[in-house]
Amino acid sequence: MHRIKCLNAISKVGTDSFLKNYALTEDMEEAEGILVRSADMKETALPETVLAVARAGAGVNNIPLERFAEEGVVVFNTPGANANSVKELVLCAMMVASRNVIAAAEWVRSIRDSENIEKDVEKGKKAFVGSEIKGKKLGVIGLGAIGAEVANAANELGMTVYGYDPYLSVNGAWMLSREIRHATSLSELCAVCDYITIHVPLTDKNPGMIGAKEIAEMKEGVVFLNFSRDKLVDETAMAEALQSGHVRAYFSDFANALSVKMKNAIITPHLGASTEEAEDNCAVMAVKELMDYIDNGNIRNSVNYPNCDMGVCQSDLRIALLHRNIPNMIGQITGVLARRNINIANMTNKSRDRFAYTLLDLEGQLDEGCLKELKAIDGMIRFRTVTGA
Repeated sequence: MHRIKCLNAISKVGTDSFLKNYALTEDMEEAEGILVRSADMKETALPETVLAVARAGAGVNNIPLERFAEEGVVVFNTPGANANSVKELVLCAMMVASRNVIAAAEWVRSIRDSENIEKDVEKGKKAFVGSEIKGKKLGVIGLGAIGAEVANAANELGMTVYGYDPYLSVNGAWMLSREIRHATSLSELCAVCDYITIHVPLTDKNPGMIGAKEIAEMKEGVVFLNFSRDKLVDETAMAEALQSGHVRAYFSDFANALSVKMKNAIITPHLGASTEEAEDNCAVMAVKELMDYIDNGNIRNSVNYPNCDMGVCQSDLRIALLHRNIPNMIGQITGVLARRNINIANMTNKSRDRFAYTLLDLEGQLDEGCLKELKAIDGMIRFRTVTGA
């Protein structure tokens, strides 16, 4: 029986999708996998039993990716599972900001005791005249699962959409409508767009990627939407731009001490993926990733190890090796097996930065001496045998 620990409340639709040889546990010491949403794991010490952590969501800034990689713990996320939920909120935010919906509703509430409410409303509504989004230019920074959906939906609504993503994959490009225009630089996108939305992951290399320089390059009266992470935007510079009126509105899904006090800022309490459907989708996807890794050794949607998939384990034995991405690792591994006349029926090896992953389907079994020799190879981080579901 494989034991899984949940660090947050996880959708029952997801946990109910575990196979019968899986069970939830409250005891971290016996867990092979961990499901997490928002719990901060940066100081969490994992027992050696834990093979993988699956984040039921896209962002992983609450998980120490490098440390877990060094410990041989694969970390998964669920890209695309909440894409529709975030897309719908981005579209909603654009319309709310462009039509002054929040300010208008608050004003009506402020005069709710007026004896001439109908006349007052008709007289005062001109202060909240907005603009339509049809025909306007939208810039989408980051064209992954969410950014692509936002771009395509905005295009269908009649907007002219510019996309900027220097790391756009071939598969990502196929997801985009051919009517999406390619911005060759962030500066180009900023200069022409009436609305800008950002959809990139926060890493240790990109805090403040939207700073004073980028904001100054934006059109006067631009509306900026941030449903990724607050630290991607230099919010001190954004506050100044809002105060001056250079940025007409800032819509952020991340409340902090600065953002909640900004002029003309609309701040929501991290609602991007807060729909029942998104939570179910993320949980189901995270559960499937954990099971496929534990049962078959396959890695899909990892954020600290390379993706690697050999399908369902059907050989006599499959071995999974997490190791450093250094020369002669494959030679050493296959050499140990060759000296014992163990045939390799199937094999794959993938690397990602400093780490690599090797899966081998073998004909026959390994004796204790062979196991010890494989584990002792310099650069080996974690070795395990995979028996299948």
